Amino acid sequence: MSQSENVFMAVSEQNPAVLAAFRAAMSLPAAASVQAVDYVSNGKTLIIGIADIALDWAERLKDRLDVSVLITEARGDEELPPLADYPVSAGSKVKVEGWLGHFNVRWQGLDMPQHGLIGALDFAATATSRTEYYDLILDLSREALIRLPHPPQGYFAPGRDPLDQFDAVLKLTGFVGEFEKPRYFDYKADQCAHARNRIEGCNKCIDICSTGAITAKGDGVFVEPHLCMGCGACASTCPSGAMRYAFPSVPELGARLKAMLSAYEQNGGVEPVIVFHERKGEDWLLRRAQREGLPGNLIPVGVHDIASVGPDLMMAALCYGAAHVAVLQVADLPEAYTANLHEQMAIVRAIVNGLGYAGTPCQLITAESDISNLAADAITVPRASFNLFTDKRRTLEFCIDHLLAHAPQPVDEIALPASAPFGTLQIDTNACTLCMACVGACPAKALQDNPELPQLRFIEHNCVQCGICVSTCPEHALVKSTRLLLTPEAKKPRVLNEAQPFHCVRCGVPFGTRAMVDSMLKRLSSHSLFADAAALRRLQMCGDCRVVDMLDNRNEMTIEDLPR
Repeated sequence: MSQSENVFMAVSEQNPAVLAAFRAAMSLPAAASVQAVDYVSNGKTLIIGIADIALDWAERLKDRLDVSVLITEARGDEELPPLADYPVSAGSKVKVEGWLGHFNVRWQGLDMPQHGLIGALDFAATATSRTEYYDLILDLSREALIRLPHPPQGYFAPGRDPLDQFDAVLKLTGFVGEFEKPRYFDYKADQCAHARNRIEGCNKCIDICSTGAITAKGDGVFVEPHLCMGCGACASTCPSGAMRYAFPSVPELGARLKAMLSAYEQNGGVEPVIVFHERKGEDWLLRRAQREGLPGNLIPVGVHDIASVGPDLMMAALCYGAAHVAVLQVADLPEAYTANLHEQMAIVRAIVNGLGYAGTPCQLITAESDISNLAADAITVPRASFNLFTDKRRTLEFCIDHLLAHAPQPVDEIALPASAPFGTLQIDTNACTLCMACVGACPAKALQDNPELPQLRFIEHNCVQCGICVSTCPEHALVKSTRLLLTPEAKKPRVLNEAQPFHCVRCGVPFGTRAMVDSMLKRLSSHSLFADAAALRRLQMCGDCRVVDMLDNRNEMTIEDLPR
């Protein structure tokens, strides 16, 4: 019997409905397999650090690993081992990148003495650049060379404590061979709102990634699967749904929630509390169950990492009948992860409470929290029948529509926190020239033009509040503002600005807007190439007439006539 089963059994002693929920979850098909990420490590290990410590560990490990030493500091009295049978180098400005089986190490190398004191090395001297590849890294530097909350697998930086060093070495020796892990994420580049035309918009996944696995690549991002540890925070914070969690997927977790809550209710359970937890949270729940018991309405739901729990899962749980949703944080999390969980919960609370539902729909709890009555402020929503989708925005749409259909206090609009992925645009119509640069930049097709009229239109339902349009606008005429519009108008094109078309002064065909042409004339009238009336008049012509007019007036100065 697994620990998860033990937790369920401990709760079901007080409430058989929880046992029914557990059995319903166990009857579901296994989660779909995902692509594997492979690692190959032959044990080629680089030990980096102060001479005496690095050499000491090298002597201990040389018979178990293919050891090399890179000395970055010397106390002054260290000597090279007289018969060292492993490479020893010295250098400075060390940079380590990569992952298990593929670490790229660059440093400024110094000439090592054949014998004698290492302390004689001048680490500030001019050196030559060196690059080597290793499978494993034991970083004994005073400060870790890779400073990430979750460093890559195969990299160990235990610091100066001998016990921590010993523990790191034990783990290090276990990373020889072939390994694999799931490819935790799925990325849809066509939905990404990171950038357009070299103008950045959303950086949320890049900023929150604790492993440095996500980097900018063109208008989108690139995720290095060997660095990804599967926390899922990128998917939780992604406003467009371009980044998706795949282990397990949201539809699979949704099916689990739906089956459990349905079975719980059918077996007489009331006010169920869903508690998302990871492995350490499971251990904590088991100890708590054995020591003092657990609330009889608590339904634990295990996930690989609680950072992956986003507003789609929390709102789905409420729609499926949960009275309250809690996320249990027992282990230390990067500050960005905890902050993101609070942000996503604030969005859920704003929507649920904005619709008139009383109580607290969700909260982050810790080992010190009182979990005896999490459903004290229960949310009551008739159970939904829909399934969840891989598309995050579509899942949220179904959840919001269900909550709105049964809302105690239906409203047309809800104010949302600044981090929310829903909202509108305000426009300064006096500044806007209808150049349509924002339309070309919008990654979500929220901004659109009208092929028949000079109009800028906006579909609020599509907007992810990335801000690319605001940064793109040359007139600084746009301002984004978060809110949730619940009327049918949210899905319909709304005219933000329109203008009279400007007709070519030669043939009469419309080719732009009067505001755009007036702005162009104002900006270029002082330029030497447009000093006479004929040149300015040409700016008021369509492209075809402009060419014809230039051929009819060959005696005018052109760009080719300017001095070089």
